[in-house]
Amino acid sequence: MLLKYIISHTQLKESSVKNTIDLLNEDCTVPFISRYRKERTGNLDEVQIGDIVKFKEQYEALEKRKTTIIKALEEQAVLTEELKQKIESCIDLTTLEDLYLPYKKKRKTKAETARKNGLEPLAKIIMSQNANDVKSIAFKYVKGEITTTDDALQGARHIIAEWINERTDIRNNLRNQLERHAQISTKVVKTKAEDEKAQKFRDYFDWSESLQRIPSHRLLAILRAENEGFIRVKIEIDDIRALERIDNKIIRSNNACADQIELAISDAYKRLLFPSLSNEALQNAKEKADQSAIAVFAKNLKQLLLGSPIGEKRVLAIDPGFRTGCKIVCLDAQGTLLHNETIYPHPPKSDSIGAIKKISSLSEAYKIEAIAIGNGTASRETEALVKKVHFKNNVEVFVVSEAGASIYSASKIAREEFPNYDVTVRGSVSIGRRLQDPLAELVKIDAKSIGVGQYQHDVDQNKLQKQLDVVVENCVNAVGVNINTASTSLLSYVSGIGPKLAENIFNYRNENGVFKSRNDIKKVPRLGGKAFEQGAAFLRIKTAKNPLDDSSVHPESYKIVEKMAKDENVSISELIGNKNILQKIDLKKYCTEIVGLPTLEDIIKELEKPGLDIREQAKVFTFNQNIKTITDLHSGQLLPGIVNNITNFGCFVDVGIKESGLIHVSNLSDSFVKDVNEHVHLHQQIIVKVLEVDVARKRIQLKLHK
Repeated sequence: MLLKYIISHTQLKESSVKNTIDLLNEDCTVPFISRYRKERTGNLDEVQIGDIVKFKEQYEALEKRKTTIIKALEEQAVLTEELKQKIESCIDLTTLEDLYLPYKKKRKTKAETARKNGLEPLAKIIMSQNANDVKSIAFKYVKGEITTTDDALQGARHIIAEWINERTDIRNNLRNQLERHAQISTKVVKTKAEDEKAQKFRDYFDWSESLQRIPSHRLLAILRAENEGFIRVKIEIDDIRALERIDNKIIRSNNACADQIELAISDAYKRLLFPSLSNEALQNAKEKADQSAIAVFAKNLKQLLLGSPIGEKRVLAIDPGFRTGCKIVCLDAQGTLLHNETIYPHPPKSDSIGAIKKISSLSEAYKIEAIAIGNGTASRETEALVKKVHFKNNVEVFVVSEAGASIYSASKIAREEFPNYDVTVRGSVSIGRRLQDPLAELVKIDAKSIGVGQYQHDVDQNKLQKQLDVVVENCVNAVGVNINTASTSLLSYVSGIGPKLAENIFNYRNENGVFKSRNDIKKVPRLGGKAFEQGAAFLRIKTAKNPLDDSSVHPESYKIVEKMAKDENVSISELIGNKNILQKIDLKKYCTEIVGLPTLEDIIKELEKPGLDIREQAKVFTFNQNIKTITDLHSGQLLPGIVNNITNFGCFVDVGIKESGLIHVSNLSDSFVKDVNEHVHLHQQIIVKVLEVDVARKRIQLKLHK
């Protein structure tokens, strides 16, 4: 059943799914499986394997719920063989919960009260639709708390309404109508209409749209506005049509019973069915919107983590500010803090001459190769100042995103790393290290705090966190980690390692010195064979005696490379990087039952360019120096900019001022745009054309200039 369930959702080959499930059950990680078990999976990538993981978890949750429901029904002594069969054959949670609904323990309901008053037989008589004089029959049930025939009939209708509500066919029919025809509409809360915070939602003060077709970002914006109390949201369909469909399923007579049933149907629809299923429809739409928003967030995060590093260069980092000054730190090529101090080049102190001299002298003293300037307050002014400095050597200047730096600087990780320095120094260090290696630094920060994507606080937080963790893990393992310089945060994302082993590796390194070979990794306490198998190939050792230890070749394949070198009559060092020899090797000679062509082709690619960083090198960028505020913008201008956020409806671009401009999807290309990421990527340097500037609302409309 598990196999069929996953295949039905993924359309992947049965053998690929089965072998992947086996590997997952053997505690193999997604990065390890996708990279080093291609023969068994049929060359599935990490996204496809991730889907198998997702649907495997879904199936297991469904089976767990089935077990709980069957146990509950057994305790109630209502589980028939037929019902059990229906439950066990269920393939989705909605159908399963519908089957369980009639037996679910309910809080005190109108139907339950009517049953206690002995009105269930009357309800059954009415539902039989054979009686003409229901009032006379109802009179027999006037006793105790039931004082009139109207009370009796009303109670019977409450029971009938509950029966109608519990009918799977009626619920599915209404679900179908909601799915196809539901409209979501909004009305402003009049007392909040003039609220300043409400103004960003004013487009939705009076809005109506198909629930099926509403874009994810708009639905999330509407729901946020509702949560903040600015608008009221309604889900609507054609009630008359919906009631007619229920009537047609139940009413088969034209007598007094039919009249009572029609009243019960109306009650069931308004009080039970529509509130429940319209809420379900909204929740389903919200889940789809969450899924879409999380996917955008994940793509953005991946691009951010795989941002261009400048590598191991000495950096002077500046966290700019006005009143509190600019915090300066000097870092060595490995990111170690060498010096820190504060300069005051901007108002109110305005000691620009002293600041220029200080930057110049520090750059010379610490042999600085690059300068990183945070992109927050006073960034443009600080960049302009730095460009006035006369450097004796070639020093490149970069503006670096500060997003999340304040989160890091106040975190436990930062306190442990720099116990003797305050948050301002830690923040500056983070800015400098982001330039050296964005991935190594950003993994220390909760991904939700980095500020890519939209509405991250409105989506399902567990699903968001899970997806972002997957992205970080995939990025870390795609790049590889220098085990002798990596932080515990970075090590914890390596395949098969995790936080505890990362700490053990870090402590072992501090106590015993650097790792000299991958075999040394086995000496780390509690790092067993499985963890070594899963993680060793992603951990690099730069100065190892065996050059393969600084490559993505898995230790289990070292003998294959040794045999290749021997057959070609060269050493491993001579084989590495020698394309002439590598391209002539007949890979079929090295195939075994376990190792096939996909793995061998990966080995040859790695040997051609061992340890090649998949990331692009960082490029220097300069904003238009004449643009300082939004009032400097006018339509028709062409400006350099950096993509700083991507959404489903377009991308936001930093043009060097406080407000980011929006390139709507319609302005990304002259042809239809299916995916924004196909046209731009995060931190890409582009040229934009200003279309419109709304100074009052602080909105800038841009067009991508090709």
